[in-house]
Amino acid sequence: MAETMSRTGRDESQEERADRMWVELIQEVRVAQTGVQILFGFLLTVVFQQKYASLEQTDRTIYIVTVVLGAAATGALIGPVSLHRLVSGRKVKPQAVQWASRMTFVGLLLLLATMASSLLLILRVATDNGIVPWIVAPVVAWYALCWYVIPLWTRRRHTTR
Repeated sequence: MAETMSRTGRDESQEERADRMWVELIQEVRVAQTGVQILFGFLLTVVFQQKYASLEQTDRTIYIVTVVLGAAATGALIGPVSLHRLVSGRKVKPQAVQWASRMTFVGLLLLLATMASSLLLILRVATDNGIVPWIVAPVVAWYALCWYVIPLWTRRRHTTR
């Protein structure tokens, strides 16, 4: 037990740790899933709006890329649920947690790309094209700061070995 406690900071077995990490991961995924599903649902309706027919080819291309990114993000963020269902009871929870964590990370990268391209498309349609990069770039930088820079800085600064 002392080896487990010193390695993880908790008095828990490998199975207990995997269970705890799984519950934490699924709670995190629920937040991202809701956002990506709402965004993806909205994106699917755009093509059926009258204004879509009058979009420039560049905007249509951005739309198609955005929909594909949204579909990929949705798949990656729902993937951990399917993974858990298919391997449940097979005594592979530590490995399932690792794979689910990887899928979630990729899903968040894809969600970032989906949000950036959605913002790009909406602002191209709603404003003067010249200002769009000056609006989108800081928003994407903000997402990167909140989703990656601060967490990675915190992990590096406060992780004890």
